[in-house]
Amino acid sequence: MRISADERRRLIVTAIGEQGGHVRLSELAERLDIPAVTVRRDVVALADAGRIVRSHGYVSLGHVAPDDAPGADGAPEGRTVGLLVPSVGSYFDEVIDGVRAAAASAGTRLVLGIAPYGSDDDRTQAGQLVDSGAQGLLLAPGLLPGLAPDACAWLDSLPVPAVLVERRSPSFDGPGSLLDSVGSDHRYGVFRALRHFARLGHDRVLLAARSDSWTAEEVRAGYAESVRLLGMEPLPVLDTLRPRETGSDPAQLARRIAEAAADGTRAVLVHNDQDAIQLPPLLRTLGLTVPDDIALIAYDDVFAALAAPPLTAVAPPKRAVGEAAFALLLRRLTGESDLPVHRTSLLPTLHVRTSCGG
Repeated sequence: MRISADERRRLIVTAIGEQGGHVRLSELAERLDIPAVTVRRDVVALADAGRIVRSHGYVSLGHVAPDDAPGADGAPEGRTVGLLVPSVGSYFDEVIDGVRAAAASAGTRLVLGIAPYGSDDDRTQAGQLVDSGAQGLLLAPGLLPGLAPDACAWLDSLPVPAVLVERRSPSFDGPGSLLDSVGSDHRYGVFRALRHFARLGHDRVLLAARSDSWTAEEVRAGYAESVRLLGMEPLPVLDTLRPRETGSDPAQLARRIAEAAADGTRAVLVHNDQDAIQLPPLLRTLGLTVPDDIALIAYDDVFAALAAPPLTAVAPPKRAVGEAAFALLLRRLTGESDLPVHRTSLLPTLHVRTSCGG
């Protein structure tokens, strides 16, 4: 039998008292056998009403402390937010900058955690962020299609509000499916690139892409959708990862592109910048120049403009993703508990430079 929100909240206050007036939110959800996301929203409402106090993943009975008093913009001063990313030094740097700028404007402290691709450290790093005082989390975990359901089940029992960044649950009822998410629409980004190639007269486009990240999987899916929509011939994707290794082999990739060029394929979309930048000089050794013989577009646009020649590139709105994710998390933290779950997609742009000709 479903119970009303008022009854749930009465049970929550009673349970906190029975636990000595101080209990972890995740333990509270387990004790009451209520989904953690529901308990979290009820706790926000109770805290707003002054009936309980939230602090660092715990809830307690008592009065709001002076340090938690609202600032001039309505956001509590001294707030801390955690950001978990898989890497620094490339794509996520602009995301981090967006979050950092938005957090600074809101008077919020930002704490950074890193869980590298394939490390299975996401849960540990997220827990460390909460233990360090984060009252909300921005998360870019290793969510991939085909992932075992229990691998990221921890996303459904987080003790604090969280927003997925450049990620979304692989299925409608998968781990984290009830969390807010903000990310780039990479499938649309690929469509923009292939449509540009089509307008330049290319009806066959080769995709060279990694296969070890969320973005790479979305790029591959976008390619399959785009060639169908544009009436292009679908070609096998060139996997830029070497077997059993995490690095790529640019020389081998250049040779495979040259083989495709001999069969009439003269346009290539490469994910990501690092692999794309290495290709022009390697193709030149094989007798092919960019853009005269091979039209080249990179995906990511982190360093593409610095290449020789400058690379046309799909540019996901990385900084804007960070800003929007923080803004959404802040709404959760400041008591907007009745918001529906948000799934926000921001559209990439195409920066046309020299490498695709035309």
